[in-house]
Amino acid sequence: MADQQSNNNSAGKVQLDQAPIIKKIKKVNGGHHGGAWKVAYADFVTAMMALFIVLWVLGQNDEVKEAVAGYFKDPVGFSTKGQNLLDGKNSQLIDLNIEEDIKRQEEERAEFEKMGQKLKEDLRKDTDLMNISEQVKVEIVKEGLRIELIDSDKDVFFEVGTSELKSIAKKLIQTVGKELSKLPNKIIVEGHTDARQYRNDGSGYSNFELSSDRANSAKRALVSGGVSERQIDEVRGFADTQLRDPNDPFSFLNRRISITVKYNKSE
Repeated sequence: MADQQSNNNSAGKVQLDQAPIIKKIKKVNGGHHGGAWKVAYADFVTAMMALFIVLWVLGQNDEVKEAVAGYFKDPVGFSTKGQNLLDGKNSQLIDLNIEEDIKRQEEERAEFEKMGQKLKEDLRKDTDLMNISEQVKVEIVKEGLRIELIDSDKDVFFEVGTSELKSIAKKLIQTVGKELSKLPNKIIVEGHTDARQYRNDGSGYSNFELSSDRANSAKRALVSGGVSERQIDEVRGFADTQLRDPNDPFSFLNRRISITVKYNKSE
């Protein structure tokens, strides 16, 4: 009995002498409290900036592109073109070019307005053309000077459904060509019809072909009036897709020839 009690006391001492084991977990900051996302965001912003710079360079003229290339080949500054880019000389050059382009376009606009007025006066003085002078509309548009020859209910320019110019219309366009031949500017000739559909004879010939043929007839009359073939930039046929009087698609006002003298653009 005494021995059993002694053994129980010894077991209790052993249990009391064993210290509890405490496990410490070290917390590491992460997730949305960390800085990894900042690095990724900075990389994204850098990539976007690089993209914008590339797109800007692609939109510049050859001189600016050469300057940028020269800078990256020699960023220290020994390259003349790269140094000029750093010094801001190219930006000043670009500003000067823009100012020159604006000034040149203003001068051309004034010259176009003067020519338009002279053309109208000449038509009014011509005994053969004075009766149809009011059918010639002259205006300044975004592309340059537009001269529109608008038909009437008497079909002054073309017979219905044909592309052959009447004699009075041919003389009118030749008179216009004589004035335009004095300019070096490029010229666009457009043909327009009303919404009346071309007769269906199974050939597939439509108002698009008709308007294109009429524009080519007008182009040939301009050339016979003195315009150089090299001045002709485009010949277009729009059919009835650009109506002058959209409220009345069948109106004779929609049948017209448009001659646009384009602004000269700097290289």
